[in-house]
Amino acid sequence: MEEIPTTDKAAEPPPATPAEQREVKSGVKLPLPVSQLRWKLGHKAKQEPHFRFYTLYDRVYRRDVLTAAWWLVEKHNGAAGVDGLSCQDIIDGPGAAAFLDDLHQELQSHCYRPQAVKRAYIPKPDGKLRPLGIPTVKDRIVQTAVLLILEPIFEADFLDSSFGFRPGKSAHQAIDALRSHLQAGLTQVYDADLQAYFDTIPHDQLLAAVRMRVTDRSVLSLIRRWLEAPIVETDDHGRSTAHRAKQGTPQGGVISPLLANIYLHWFEKRFQRPDGPATWAKAKLVRYADDFVILARYQTRRLSDWVERTLEDRFKLRINRDKTRVVRLTEPGASLDFLGFTLRYDRDLYGRARRYLNVFPSKKALARLRDKLRLLTSGQRCFQPIPAVIAEVNRLLRGWKAYFAHGYPRVAFRKVNQFVQDRLIRHLRRRSQRPYRPSEGVSYYSHLQALGLELL
Repeated sequence: MEEIPTTDKAAEPPPATPAEQREVKSGVKLPLPVSQLRWKLGHKAKQEPHFRFYTLYDRVYRRDVLTAAWWLVEKHNGAAGVDGLSCQDIIDGPGAAAFLDDLHQELQSHCYRPQAVKRAYIPKPDGKLRPLGIPTVKDRIVQTAVLLILEPIFEADFLDSSFGFRPGKSAHQAIDALRSHLQAGLTQVYDADLQAYFDTIPHDQLLAAVRMRVTDRSVLSLIRRWLEAPIVETDDHGRSTAHRAKQGTPQGGVISPLLANIYLHWFEKRFQRPDGPATWAKAKLVRYADDFVILARYQTRRLSDWVERTLEDRFKLRINRDKTRVVRLTEPGASLDFLGFTLRYDRDLYGRARRYLNVFPSKKALARLRDKLRLLTSGQRCFQPIPAVIAEVNRLLRGWKAYFAHGYPRVAFRKVNQFVQDRLIRHLRRRSQRPYRPSEGVSYYSHLQALGLELL
C-alpha cells in the first residue's frame, strides 16, 4: 500500500492462555466472553491445522460479539455510508442497544442483506486518486463481528513473514525483519509492486482460499454478498450511478484487510514450499499487506520469473513492471524504500573502514509531511487562533515522530524542525498587515517554544 501508516502501533496479541483477562483490540477492551471465544477458536485452529470450521454463523450474531463490534465501529467513527446514517445518529435515534437488538434478529433470521457501498476518493502521493468503498454503519458492524470470529482462525495459519493488519504485528517489525535479513548478507532485493491489488483480487479464488479454513455456508454467503455489493458513485452534478464489482475487495471495508491477507498468505505458502524460492534460492520474504520484498544473496532470472509467473498466472494479479525493480544494496548509491523508510549502506560515521545500514525517513515521506504542514500553516488558516494552529502542528509532528523515530532519523528530524519553524514564522507574519515580531531580545525560536511548539 502506498499510504504510510505513520502512527501505527502493534496491537496487543491475544493471550497465550484463556486467562481471566479481556483482550484489547484497536484500543477497545473486548468483553471477556468474546476474548475467550477468540482464544478458543485460535487454539483450535493452531492445534488442528487442517480442521475446517463448519459452524460459525451463530457466533457472529451473538449479542456480546455484536456489542464488541459496535464499540470498535463507534471508536473509529468513520464516515456515513449510502444511507447517510452515522454512529451518532444511531445513538441519538433508536439507541445502540435497540439498534443491535434489531440487527441480532436480522442475522438470526437470515434476513440481513448488505447495502450498497459508497464510493469516495482520497489523493495518493503520486497525484492520482485512491478509490475507497464506505459501507454503511450497519454493514461495518456485521463485518467487524465476522472479523472478530475469523481473525483468530486465520492468525493461526499466517506466517511470520507477514506484518500488515495483524494483531501483535507492526510496520516497525517488518523493518526490523528486513534489516535482519540484510545484515545476514541477503543484500539483493526484489522490490515488488502489485498494481491495484485490492481492486483485482478474483472473488472465486479468494473465497476458495477462505474455504480452506471456513466452510460455514452462511458466513461464506455474507462474504460473497459484501464482495458483490453495488458501488454507488456520485458525480460533481449530484448524479448517482451504481455498478457491481466483478473482482476486488473495497478498500474501506472492515473485512477487506483480512481477506487481502488470506489471499496473499497462499503466495507466501508457495514461496516457502520445498520447491519454492525459500528452498532453492535461500530467499526471504517480508510482506506488509500488498507491499513485499524478496531478499537473496543473488537475484536470478529464475527467481523473478517464479514470482511473476506465480502472481500473474496462478493468482490472477498484476505486477506493475514500471515500479518493480531489483536493488543491489552493496552497489554505491543503491537504496531501498519500504513502508516510508529508506534503507541504504552509508560510510561509517567514525571513519572506520566499513559501512553501516542506515534507516531513515524516505524523501516521499518527508515530502508528504511538508505538504501537510503547508496546509496547516497556509494563509487560509489565519482565522484560527495561534494556539489552535500550533496544537494541530504538534499533533501531526507527534504522530510522525512516533513512527519515524525507528532507525536513524536525526538528519531528517533537523530538516523538519527547520521547515516547521520557517512555515510558522511566515504564518505569523501574514496574520496581520502590521509587522509581527517577538519581544525585544527574544528569538523566533524561543518565541515559538513559548507558544507551545513541540519540535522533533
